[in-house]
Amino acid sequence: MASLSRHRRAFWGDVRFLVGIALVALSITGVWFIVSTSDDATPVLQAQRTITQGEALRSSDFQVVELGLGALTDEYLAPQDLRTGQVASRTVREGEIVPVSVPADAEKSRSTTVLVESSIGIPQDVLAGATVEVWHAPPLDDGRTFDTPRILVADVIVRRVIEAEGMLADAGTQVELVIDRADVADVLAAITGGSSLSVVPVGPGS
Repeated sequence: MASLSRHRRAFWGDVRFLVGIALVALSITGVWFIVSTSDDATPVLQAQRTITQGEALRSSDFQVVELGLGALTDEYLAPQDLRTGQVASRTVREGEIVPVSVPADAEKSRSTTVLVESSIGIPQDVLAGATVEVWHAPPLDDGRTFDTPRILVADVIVRRVIEAEGMLADAGTQVELVIDRADVADVLAAITGGSSLSVVPVGPGS
């Protein structure tokens, strides 16, 4: 019996030894994987603030972060890819890793900005990058009343909201909007023609 007991102890001792070897091997493999992943990290640009469509891309608006993107490396903007004269082809949210599809040539951009005074209040959560509609109500012949409101331009982007202060607080809220150049004439005609304009949020926040 004593011989059998010693045999069992020796067997379990061998098993524990092998398990220990396996754990050490797994630990070494894990460290190697972390180090190799770190070595494969690629520097890319991350937006430090919301950048609206058509806005100039400046190096100060980004920070460089290193990420292990693997096969997706070529799909994101590297620091050396940012050049003077580029604008955002779409809105880039704060904290977003910037895709290579975002930069566009400023000379070829189809968007511009127009300052519109909204006759109605705008929710506080409508900030830069929000999507809105512009409604207008043309003045009637009596010069005191307005026609039924209708959409002037849809799905435009807010560049910034300018809240009136002090004695000008009753003048309404001014909103700088990013609009397609093809819509500029209609918007300016509504402004100069005395239409009552309203900026209405769509989607989240509406």
